[in-house]
Amino acid sequence: MNIRFHGHACFEIASEAGRILIDPFLRGNPSTTTKPEDFNQLDAILVTHGHHDHLGDAVELSKKTGAPIIAVYELAAYCQSKGAATHAMHLGGKHQFSFGWVKLTLALHGSGIEEKEGGPMIYGGPPCGFLMQIEGKWIYHAGDTGLFGDMELIGLRHPLEVAMLPIGDNFVMGVEEAAHASQLLRSKVVIPMHYNTFPLINQDAGEFLRMLQRRVPETKGVVLKAGESFELV
Repeated sequence: MNIRFHGHACFEIASEAGRILIDPFLRGNPSTTTKPEDFNQLDAILVTHGHHDHLGDAVELSKKTGAPIIAVYELAAYCQSKGAATHAMHLGGKHQFSFGWVKLTLALHGSGIEEKEGGPMIYGGPPCGFLMQIEGKWIYHAGDTGLFGDMELIGLRHPLEVAMLPIGDNFVMGVEEAAHASQLLRSKVVIPMHYNTFPLINQDAGEFLRMLQRRVPETKGVVLKAGESFELV
């Protein structure tokens, strides 16, 4: 299974069971050269919340590939109104797709949809994280979130192989909080995300790795640049 990072919070997971894209903020993303035109086949598009740097190009990609956007009910309804294929879910619910299981988790954040800069916010439902079981392996994309105690419950109930955690601070967890989250989750591998895309969320990923090594030495930190991938075997 290949997990490719496309900058910010966008990940592509490709396995024999299928190909999915999470939070496809591509066009307008200064941290990646990947574009929506680079994707011709997808099995699903997972969107954690409605902010533009996560919803991104999801509707365009769904129309192009026919892949359903998997999101909370309110955000899925918005995407459907724009012509996208969707599969609505909600927090705590799970569903088996052709590529594996998806379960929606709590995330501490917001989810307003801003159709144009400075325009009114459209309610997008609550934000979420995604727990995925693909080829028998559990993967966790936390979405945009602050630290919360139930991350320990996520780790206890699901033996995580990989967790993608934000470290950018200001809008999400910072380095120290993400290291503490790693203690709760006990994933074998943690990949930091949602940092250095814009000046306001600049962080030192090396500091995160050092803190992770001190606090959770059994967890491996993997820093990916946009376009790089991690092979999960």
